[in-house]
Amino acid sequence: MTKPTIALASDHGGVDLKTILKDQLEKDGYSVLDLGTNGSASVDYPDYAKAVADALASGAAQRGVLVCGTGIGISIAANRHAHVRAALIHDAFGARMCRQHNDANVIVFGGRTVGSEVAKDCLAVFLNTEFEGGRHARRVAMLGE
Repeated sequence: MTKPTIALASDHGGVDLKTILKDQLEKDGYSVLDLGTNGSASVDYPDYAKAVADALASGAAQRGVLVCGTGIGISIAANRHAHVRAALIHDAFGARMCRQHNDANVIVFGGRTVGSEVAKDCLAVFLNTEFEGGRHARRVAMLGE
């Protein structure tokens, strides 16, 4: 089975963790669409959330990863796009449940709030967990309305 392409972006508060996650994804054989930012200069997180949302909408990527300082702002910005289901994650249980019950297509981390090893573990769970469907499908469909 071919691995999905992952769109990856962050603001300045998440660039260090984004770099670590990019390296891990590439090591694991994923194609990565790095949408920036790549430095510590202050940037606006909604621009990067939109870039990932656009990559998902166009089919350039099948899943997304977003990082800002806390993960809060960029997850709010991402979820303004009807086709995005972004989940701010802090542990593996949340990573599993956001896929199984919510069919999340974007995982979000706080670069200043989650350690890199926890984030790598959560990302692996996110990418390897399938949506259960069933009773959850109706609810997920309501999210895009």
